[in-house]
Amino acid sequence: MSKPIFPALPAFSLSRIAAAVAGTVILLGAVPAHADATLDKIKSRHKIVVGVMLSGGPFGSIDPSNQKPVGWNVELAQDIARQLGVELETVQVQPSNRVQLLQQGKVDLLIAGMEWTQERNEILGFAPTPFYRVGGIAIVPADSPIRRWEDLRGKEVCLSQGSNYAKPLANDYGATTKGFKGSSESLLALRGGNCVAAVHDATLLNPLVATNPEWKNYRTITPELIPGNSVVWTRKGEQDTAAAIDKIVQGWHKSGWLIATEKKLGITPPSPALPELHNKFKSA
Repeated sequence: MSKPIFPALPAFSLSRIAAAVAGTVILLGAVPAHADATLDKIKSRHKIVVGVMLSGGPFGSIDPSNQKPVGWNVELAQDIARQLGVELETVQVQPSNRVQLLQQGKVDLLIAGMEWTQERNEILGFAPTPFYRVGGIAIVPADSPIRRWEDLRGKEVCLSQGSNYAKPLANDYGATTKGFKGSSESLLALRGGNCVAAVHDATLLNPLVATNPEWKNYRTITPELIPGNSVVWTRKGEQDTAAAIDKIVQGWHKSGWLIATEKKLGITPPSPALPELHNKFKSA
């Protein structure tokens, strides 16, 4: 009878091995869960990088006196950094690259004119509480025969690449959409006669027509197209980051800070969503 290659272990050795394995399992189970990579990185480097839209107007632009970013998107980013106790770095993004920059880790968050949609929900994470609500409106020359959304059927409309207004414009109103890198390029194409209308967020076009002399011969078409909730976007699966930001957003509503910031920046017309959300959270 041949001998076994490995000699049998004594009973006491087997019991010790079993105890050691069990102890290891217990220790592994006791390891506390860590914050997701982005939140850890923000805290370790003491800086948060936020992608912001600076398409002009009170929601985001460049101050010509010092070339620094200003506006609603920047104010929100600054307060997030303040509440997290870290420095802020802003990165100007465009509709054509904002999702890519977030997914590649070039920015930690997006406050970039991106309303929640099911399509975006599939590829990104977000803080669930909205900080604003906005829809799209069209801008046309004052003497244009276009008066309603239905008048865009069969006509070319300019918008930003990646705009969530492209689908309803094509499917519901039969328009032909032309995508551009950003709103500046889209509006320039409108002025050049490359389309009959441009469609962007009401938060961009309303102040443009109301206050900018260069657009005094233009008007807007309402009601707002697919109004949606504006949220702070994160990478997919980063629940800890999203939860930390959501707590800050809820605090904004509870204190009325967003209403005060909107008034400070002269944003008109004021959003009816902000008083609604303030009333919801102040009693929470």
